Amino acid sequence: MVLASNVFVSDPFNSANDPKMPFLAEALNPIKVQKYLTKALFNQFKNIQLHAIRVIRHKLGRRCAIAYELTVDTQSLVIIGKARAKGLDHHSYELQRSLWQAGFSEDSSDGISVPEPLGIIPEWQMWLQKKVPGTIATDLLPGTEGVAIASKIAEAAHKLHQTGIFTRRCHTMSDELNILHERLPQVAQQYPQWEKRLEQILSKCDRLGANTPELSQCGIHRDFYGDQVIVNGEHLYLIDLDLYCQGNPALDIGNFIAHITEYSLRILGNPNALADREAAMAERFIQFHGEAIRLGIQSYTTLTLVRHIYISTQISDRSSFTEAILELCEQRLR
Repeated sequence: MVLASNVFVSDPFNSANDPKMPFLAEALNPIKVQKYLTKALFNQFKNIQLHAIRVIRHKLGRRCAIAYELTVDTQSLVIIGKARAKGLDHHSYELQRSLWQAGFSEDSSDGISVPEPLGIIPEWQMWLQKKVPGTIATDLLPGTEGVAIASKIAEAAHKLHQTGIFTRRCHTMSDELNILHERLPQVAQQYPQWEKRLEQILSKCDRLGANTPELSQCGIHRDFYGDQVIVNGEHLYLIDLDLYCQGNPALDIGNFIAHITEYSLRILGNPNALADREAAMAERFIQFHGEAIRLGIQSYTTLTLVRHIYISTQISDRSSFTEAILELCEQRLR
């Protein structure tokens, strides 16, 4: 932690020394930040005063998110800068702008929005958005309003799917299965006693995928789960649409439900602990699409849970749950 020029700087990941992102040193320098933010935000804001810089996420050699705390005239404002080692993510920035203009602005009548995109800083391979207030849905779904929130999240997913914003990126069932065929052998290397069980799971996943109807593709989030939805009262914000692509709309809901199930198993000790939230989300979504989509939701839920077998081996405080997730997947694939 550094206090420089009356600007507080927090860099807990030592991002300023990432060799793949040398520009982050400037992005954490108060004098440089004041200069570049003033330039990037000139058309929206005047009289910008920087107060704090905080690195909030960093994947070494890949990407970094920085919160810039400002005063604009007399109002407080927090801006999130998202930088990427392989270059400015024009795709995500332009998508966010398109969504903002297509009914996802702050004053949307249905209370479903995205954070406002504000501009870019090419020198730092960074785009900027307003930080939105609220709490991630992951923390609220277990609470007393969890069923209502789950239903509203289904509405938010449907709204996203209906925007018609095209992208050349595409994700199919084959892509989903390929991920599992890449990841589960890595688990087998780490836990050779499970090799046969994992092979059987993969074989059954292939059959499940082959028997899942591919509905008309649309723009989907593709990484849709509780941490990607911010809840502020009756207002929902969809965030982190970096993987937005053309795909089966059932994937988003199946992926979200699987994350609820995994959370229930790991945190609440029972994979069915939040089953009423899962049902509320699925049934609200089916109201939009009809019964034809139910099987797809169930299939993508199972496939996402299978992916969580691998994910659990990559996070230290989840590794003790790997076999329990494996057993749950075996039960679903019987």
